[in-house]
Amino acid sequence: MLKLYYSPGACSLSPHIVLHESGLPFEAIPAPTKTHQLPDGTDYYTINPLGYVPLLVMPDGEKLREGPAIVQYIADQVPEKNLAPAYGTLGRYRLMEWLTFIGTEVHKGFSPLFNPAMPAEAKQLAKDRLRQRLQWVDGELAGKPHLLGDTFSVADAYLFTVTNWAGAVGVDIADLAHLQAFRARVAARPAVQAALKAEGLAR
Repeated sequence: MLKLYYSPGACSLSPHIVLHESGLPFEAIPAPTKTHQLPDGTDYYTINPLGYVPLLVMPDGEKLREGPAIVQYIADQVPEKNLAPAYGTLGRYRLMEWLTFIGTEVHKGFSPLFNPAMPAEAKQLAKDRLRQRLQWVDGELAGKPHLLGDTFSVADAYLFTVTNWAGAVGVDIADLAHLQAFRARVAARPAVQAALKAEGLAR
């Protein structure tokens, strides 16, 4: 069985959602980023020396560490679910384009805002840049329900996860109508509700 190590509300929510979407059997194990201690007392660093989440452990013990790689691996185990376009198609490269953009321009854009040592001026610069990126995403979502068009993909789970952090760090996205509608659509999915509930985040 697959094992996912996650921290509630962290970027690991993305593969947690995708596992619920996939229907594959899995075990989700909390690995809180503050304590790095598992429920049974194990030091998480002994499992992942980098100490961060997500981490996917396969039945044979192989490990995958990065969210965009993990979600594509899960999607490829259940091609009939259409969570990712097939390899070799332009659609797959569009998916990778989105996963890369979300990871480098949005996910990492939030990082300085969670750092208490970051000066206020630097935080404001980070907020302004992030807001520009999210305005662009809002435009890209105009007239389509998901990032790749009509079909939900693993990139949607990732975008939903990172935009969840906006309110906590003071990035106002209330006026981004297409992004807000997208977030509402994704939040309504049963798999998303199941992952949020499992992480204690369901409203």
